[in-house]
Amino acid sequence: MTSEEWHSFLIGLFEVLCPWPARYHITRQSQFNPYREHHYYLAGRWIGLRILVIEVLALIYLATHLL
Repeated sequence: MTSEEWHSFLIGLFEVLCPWPARYHITRQSQFNPYREHHYYLAGRWIGLRILVIEVLALIYLATHLL
C-alpha cells in the first residue's frame, strides 16, 4: 500500500471511531480528495463502524454485569 492509500484508510477509520459527522466527502472538489483512493477510505469507514459497534456492545455488557 502506498502512503496515499494508508492515509485514505486511516482517515476513514478514525472518522468513524469518533462518531462525528464525516469531514470529507468523496467528490472531485473536496479539500482532501480520496476520490482516487476512495475504496481504501470506504474500507476504513466500514472497519471503523464494526469496531465502534463492538466497543458499544462491550460497554453494554460490562455495564449490565458489573452493576
